[in-house]
Amino acid sequence: MRWPRESLLLVAVTLLLAAGGAAWPFAAFAAHVLWAVADVTALVPTLVWVVADLRRHRWGADLLAVLALASTLAVGEFLAGAIIAVMVATGRLLEAAAQRRAGRDLSALLERAPSKAHVYSDGRIEAVEVGQVGAGDRIVVLPGEIVPVDGLLIGEGQFDESALTGESAAVERHAGERVRSGVVNMGAALDVEATATAEASTYAGVVRLAEQAAAGSAPVARLADRIAAWFLPAALLIAGVAWALTGDPDRAVAVLVTATPCPLLLAVPVAVTGGMSRTSRSGVVVKGGAALELLGRARTLAMDKTGTVTEGRPEVFDVLCAPGTTVEDALAAAAAVEQYSPHVLAGAVLRAARRARITLPGAGSVGEEPGRGATGVVDGREVRVGRLSAGAVVPDWVAGATRRGRLDLASIVWVQREGRPIAALLVRDRIRADASRTMRRLRASGLRKVVLLTGDRVDNATEVADLIGVDEVQAEATPADKIERVRAEQRSDVTVMVGDGVNDAPALAAADVGIALGSRGSTAAAQAGDAVILDDRIDRLADAVEIARRAHRIAVQSAGIGTVLSLCAMTAAALGWLVPVIGAVVQEAIDVAVILNALRALRRHRPSSSVDPLLRRFSREHEELMPARAAVRQAADALTGGASLAADAAVRRAYRLLTERVLPHELAEETELYPALGVVLGSAEGTVTMSREHAEIQRLIRRLGRHLSESPDTIQPDQVDDLRATLYGLDAILTLHFAQEEEAYFTLATG
Repeated sequence: MRWPRESLLLVAVTLLLAAGGAAWPFAAFAAHVLWAVADVTALVPTLVWVVADLRRHRWGADLLAVLALASTLAVGEFLAGAIIAVMVATGRLLEAAAQRRAGRDLSALLERAPSKAHVYSDGRIEAVEVGQVGAGDRIVVLPGEIVPVDGLLIGEGQFDESALTGESAAVERHAGERVRSGVVNMGAALDVEATATAEASTYAGVVRLAEQAAAGSAPVARLADRIAAWFLPAALLIAGVAWALTGDPDRAVAVLVTATPCPLLLAVPVAVTGGMSRTSRSGVVVKGGAALELLGRARTLAMDKTGTVTEGRPEVFDVLCAPGTTVEDALAAAAAVEQYSPHVLAGAVLRAARRARITLPGAGSVGEEPGRGATGVVDGREVRVGRLSAGAVVPDWVAGATRRGRLDLASIVWVQREGRPIAALLVRDRIRADASRTMRRLRASGLRKVVLLTGDRVDNATEVADLIGVDEVQAEATPADKIERVRAEQRSDVTVMVGDGVNDAPALAAADVGIALGSRGSTAAAQAGDAVILDDRIDRLADAVEIARRAHRIAVQSAGIGTVLSLCAMTAAALGWLVPVIGAVVQEAIDVAVILNALRALRRHRPSSSVDPLLRRFSREHEELMPARAAVRQAADALTGGASLAADAAVRRAYRLLTERVLPHELAEETELYPALGVVLGSAEGTVTMSREHAEIQRLIRRLGRHLSESPDTIQPDQVDDLRATLYGLDAILTLHFAQEEEAYFTLATG
């Protein structure tokens, strides 16, 4: 195993100090020699570090260490010098551990760039180096391939453009439209006419942006160096005055010995390293102490939207069914066909079916038409999932479903059986349940400004921003736009950038602190950032900021206490009350005090909770109750045409699901979850509002039951209006109640 140089230095000077102590009773001269060697052993590398800093026009704590080591040698105070050498070596080792960082590695961006392109040549397709493609060449992009150069599309195609925009939804392009390099072909093979070389294309520009941002990042000034900027002149002034007034150089040496900046060299890296350890245990790996120090001083946060604030993948959030079709029936038919499709929306359909615990029927003759959807035979009938078929019979409910999609800014996956639409699956990238809570915690931690940067449309971005509470939104932002905005914010405050995609990598590299989501995020983002959130929880960001704030506060406090105590010791030394050796011992005592204080940064910041299993259980049940909740809205919609057998069946089915599934869930929350939460929150008052909503849900369900008991055969016309009001009221309160629980309670789970 190869030891770091700092470790070797500490071992060497410690052994020399100990050997001198062992030799002192028997051979004082040998002891002095050993201690002098220890002093020189620390002085030489420290001098090298100082020269390197001065060449970069920086100076700080190390310069004062050089003066203390050199002055003890000059006046023969070798024991004091050896003690200082051990303290300096210890501080350097801790500082190296805190400041060692993985540089911003952009290799993943480079590796993602295609190296080959398939070019038409004399009627044949040849694989050539991408650098050989010129404007006007006709290339073919195979399914799943990255488009190698910018060009014009010949025909139609579907593309995953998340590498450039961050948006996960597939984008359709038509003949003659521009296609940018770096996007992925999600459909069949297609032809593209190149309009630029690879070097002049879009993706190469993204890589250059990231490289320039990483190269242009300014070095971070250590907290210890910022304090040393005034502490060093003060120490020199006190030492000079003591020497000038007394004519005794030992007084000046004693001052410099007690002025050794070990509280800065030891306490600050101990607190920073402790903070890094805490963030790591909280699921955030910070690559260096400098990043943690900056995170502790951050005041502005820039955030990507898709995959950061939102979950980064489309999810089915509602199912609108034709009269006579249930949510379970529609999801089963759709998922049976989509289980064979690689399309991103197919995954959303399958996840919705799994959450609802639906057993999938078999499907045969499955096929897929890119851009149109998948087809198959389920239970002897043809099922199509995707777009509405041209010429399909469009019933009245379809217009309402289409409008719902527009109003909710959602994509619609249509489910058709034998050419007739039976359901509309509303799909959207959902906001993370912990996003709003995270924003509140970040504000409480001291962040003054939050900016949402996204490549998405203005309406989608504004909707998300309003729901989570950010200050400004910049939509339709390119990677270059994100860098420009981050740099603009840096001019006024320390700025953090959080993102997860390839398109975020340049901004992550440009920010004071770049934080990448690593669970489903891109490798390029994780490499370009200064810290990585290891799991799929945005609240880890708030954990990291809170821990960094606390570590920075403890570091400043420890450095301040140590500096004040050192000033007192320097004054005593100047007055002749401390000789150099005693001064070194006093300085050692100061070091121990500030290190013990700095170790508080290791203390656990957020205890794990015994309520976690309950939170996870009820969170799963929320997902499983989607068909029951959808049945309530479906029953209310069915009453639009008045009393009918179909409406009666829909209402009775909704009531059955409410009593058999929703009510037991709410009762279990009231009797099991809420009492446990009262202990965690410190008071039962924290769940009073939710308990009141439980009571209202139960009241409306009882009211619905009384309606049905009054008309055991079929609903009467005079009941329709009140039934609809009851059902829509239930739908509204269930939607609000579930959202509140998911944000306020379920996000409390620590893992």
